Amino acid sequence: MIRPSVLGYARMGLAITLSLFVFSCTSISQTGNAPVTYDANTRVFRMDAAGVTYVLGVNEHEQVQTLYWGKRLSPGDAFPAARSPRGYSAFDLPITLTQHEFVGWGGGIVLEPDLKITFPDGNRDLALKYVSSSIKENKLNIVMKDISREVYVTLHYAMDAETGIVRRSAEIENRSDAAFTIEQAAAGTYNLPRGTDYHLHFLTGRWAAEWSVQDEAIRGGKIVLESRRGTTGSQNIPFFVIDRDISKDQEQGDAYFGALAWSGSWQISIEQDALQQVHITGGLNAFDFGYRLKKGERIETPEFLAGFSSQGIGGASRLMHRLEIDSIVPNAPNPRLRPVIYNSWEATTFHLDEAGQVALAEKAASIGVERFVMDDGWFGQRMNDRAGLGDWYVNKEKFPHGLKPLIDKVHSLGMEFGLWVEPEMVNADSDLYRNHPDWILNFPGRPHTEGRNQMVLNLARPDVRAYVMSFLNKLLAENEIDFLKWDYNRNWSEPGWSDVPLEDQKDVYYDFTKNFYSILEELRSKHPKLEIESCSGGGSRVDLGVMRYTDQDWPSDNTNPVDRLVIQNGFTYPYSPGLMVAWVTDSSNLPNRLALPLEFRFLSSMQGALGVGANLNKYTPEDFAVAKRLIAQYKTLRETIQRGLLYRLIPPEDGSERSATEYVSRDGKQVVVFAFLHSSIERYPYPTLKLRGLDEDAVYKLEAFEGKATNGVPATASGSYWMNRGLDVNMNGDFQAAGFTLTKVAALK
Repeated sequence: MIRPSVLGYARMGLAITLSLFVFSCTSISQTGNAPVTYDANTRVFRMDAAGVTYVLGVNEHEQVQTLYWGKRLSPGDAFPAARSPRGYSAFDLPITLTQHEFVGWGGGIVLEPDLKITFPDGNRDLALKYVSSSIKENKLNIVMKDISREVYVTLHYAMDAETGIVRRSAEIENRSDAAFTIEQAAAGTYNLPRGTDYHLHFLTGRWAAEWSVQDEAIRGGKIVLESRRGTTGSQNIPFFVIDRDISKDQEQGDAYFGALAWSGSWQISIEQDALQQVHITGGLNAFDFGYRLKKGERIETPEFLAGFSSQGIGGASRLMHRLEIDSIVPNAPNPRLRPVIYNSWEATTFHLDEAGQVALAEKAASIGVERFVMDDGWFGQRMNDRAGLGDWYVNKEKFPHGLKPLIDKVHSLGMEFGLWVEPEMVNADSDLYRNHPDWILNFPGRPHTEGRNQMVLNLARPDVRAYVMSFLNKLLAENEIDFLKWDYNRNWSEPGWSDVPLEDQKDVYYDFTKNFYSILEELRSKHPKLEIESCSGGGSRVDLGVMRYTDQDWPSDNTNPVDRLVIQNGFTYPYSPGLMVAWVTDSSNLPNRLALPLEFRFLSSMQGALGVGANLNKYTPEDFAVAKRLIAQYKTLRETIQRGLLYRLIPPEDGSERSATEYVSRDGKQVVVFAFLHSSIERYPYPTLKLRGLDEDAVYKLEAFEGKATNGVPATASGSYWMNRGLDVNMNGDFQAAGFTLTKVAALK
């Protein structure tokens, strides 16, 4: 079985009676897998789904090797047995030039290995060979073993039948008589066809400037994308797209893409070898990592998902969105559409009380909000961000009768009730820290670094895990809370764990994340109607791992609607717009003091899961009317925006003053188009928008719900017309926005 102490229970000898969640690292739903075929004569495995074929085989050295990954091939196309390449020189041996699916560090390899182990006798050589394979429920399992030591690795493969996306992980097992230390562990390596014109696209950022799209040519050497922060972070996103340097059109050309399902420190390396072959290896970050695996124990890596699109970067994004909605998020393949929320933070900050929240709730209900969320400041002695974190009891000065009267009022207004929490953090000024100063991540005798006046609880500890689970369960059991906004507002520092033996202390990187997942899993099991948002000082913990347990994601604390066009554009490269929370606020105008039109702010936020975070106490009657109208309009478009096919008609990249997106419903009957203009330059007209993804032989009716089309644009026209002649939008000036729907009304005669 998977190591019990992954949840930390065995290490400290505590008598904790909690359900043990035994599951692989963020294993995605395994329903809907494509069949796997095996040719025993050539020892070749093949998977085909959607527009993709993936082929691997066992070569003459008993190594597992990639044979093909790309556009779907004919069923009759056969592959010969795998053969490793000849060595190029004494410096580049065959083991280094082979396109390995999974390889240990040893035998002369100089490229990025998938697994590196130090054994008790100091040996670090690991030579893994094929042992056996099995296919069950359309899942391929390949067992490998070291040539002399009792180290076993099982490679798990499954291909999603609808998207052709491959899901991979590796399970490492110690059957020897002594513990060894895993110093590096990847889920596996993806290998591209040989080529010299590959271009890498990836996402970087910082707080308030997340999701910036970057690109660079792949040349000899290695590019490393990573997080060393203890969790995922905005500095790098665990996602890549690689296309051929052929066209700037996002809908053209071949594209390979992938993402890690892991919320801890991670690493993806993209390496071109001496033969100009590109290898992509992804898994746990090796920096400061060392996982001690005892006899009879096993550990499973995070899943590394990857796919192929023959429709460019746009097609890659749509495949990712489809997989997330249909296979990953809670209640997939039929997750609930995201409700329109109101969050009271910007109206009240820490100055909360029952009367003030009730007044805001009444105003929110009047404009059509479906979920009211009370943010930071309701608990402990939380008067500011310097105190109270860790003390999760209701502040009696602010809410003398507890939360029930407010919750009842919100429910009576026809809205759900949500609450902000930050369970993994603690302030020095808190009862929790005064009672348990040893519960934080720390190195004894060293300073305790604070960020936002807080420290990180060591969730790898069983007592900390038990405390967090206990107070959250109590809070939910005693109150009718429908939703938690789960925040996480700083990175790790001093990642020590002095309560366990020295050789086990670096296990904290893995065990912390596993315990985080186990709490989310247990909460959802005990409270099946609960919904959760992943938030981390903006978009610093958004990944396919946490997505398995959370219903929506907060992409950035920056709610400036112009900045959000850029931020939201980057978010949708890997992740679905239906998971992206986007607020209409007032504070977005503060840096430049520009009073941006409310319509512009709403349309910017309507491109994802719409929310309102403005101070409704300052809204005019005209503001309420605009908000009510556009929220009602959004509800008629919501399914198409959140579940449909996204096309980036004009990406807000490279300093573009313009942005335009298009959403096509899955049944093709509704199309939604948003167009934005930051500022006109020399009175040039807005570019013609040539739409995508329509039925050429159908008739579509055009209607504007904000702004207008240029004079002469027909009210109805064929899909061919809208895609080839296009839509002309009437926009000039600064901070303009327009929104349109096209409804499929008939087939051409």
